[in-house]
Amino acid sequence: MNTILITGCSSGFGLETARYFLDRDWTVVATMRTPNPDVLPPSDRLRILPLDVTDAASIARIVDAAGPIDVLVNNAGVGLLNAVEGISMDQAREVFETNTLGTIAMTKAFLPQFRERRAGVVVNVTSTVTLRPLHLLSVYTASKAAVNAFTESLALELESFGVRARIVLPGLAPETAFGTNARARMGMAIPEAYADVAAQVFAGFENPGEVTRPTDVAEAVWRAATDPSCPMRLPAGADAVAWAKAG
Repeated sequence: MNTILITGCSSGFGLETARYFLDRDWTVVATMRTPNPDVLPPSDRLRILPLDVTDAASIARIVDAAGPIDVLVNNAGVGLLNAVEGISMDQAREVFETNTLGTIAMTKAFLPQFRERRAGVVVNVTSTVTLRPLHLLSVYTASKAAVNAFTESLALELESFGVRARIVLPGLAPETAFGTNARARMGMAIPEAYADVAAQVFAGFENPGEVTRPTDVAEAVWRAATDPSCPMRLPAGADAVAWAKAG
């Protein structure tokens, strides 16, 4: 029986991905900063464990608790929406600690078992904001673009060991709490000079057109995990696919 470990499973993409793999008879290790057993149906193939990807001790504990896994999905992340002038360096560090360094740390922690078994898959969930420049997302985009570059180089390192690394790129997902959390993190502190730009950005959120749904991401992660012929970058969601084609 295959086992997958997914970070950031309390809501959104991670939660839906956990459901998706459970429904397909996988063993799922669903990790959350604050474990909530109520968000997933009880199953003898499910373990919900605490994990803070910015904490080395927490990562060490999850490696021991999870045991052997077949797929690692680095999905945990935080958003940040603001002009650079409105972002504190503490906020920037928080985004990179979680989105970038957390992904690297988790990958590093599980690579030895993949390499020794000469099997395993790392799936890193980033974003289609890395495909084109957007207002108010410079720091967040940088954190995710770094993961794209990391994953592509990692894949080369791991190829001779039979281990794969792939990237899933979701688009705008209004059904999740991610955007709301990103706006909350800016603290309504967008500098006045950028007020017009911010108004345009928020107006775009009201009428987004095609969007990404959590099931789109779950399906893309499934393909990345199970299909060796899957491309390195896999857009997830109607808007994500359109952006990838346009790029």
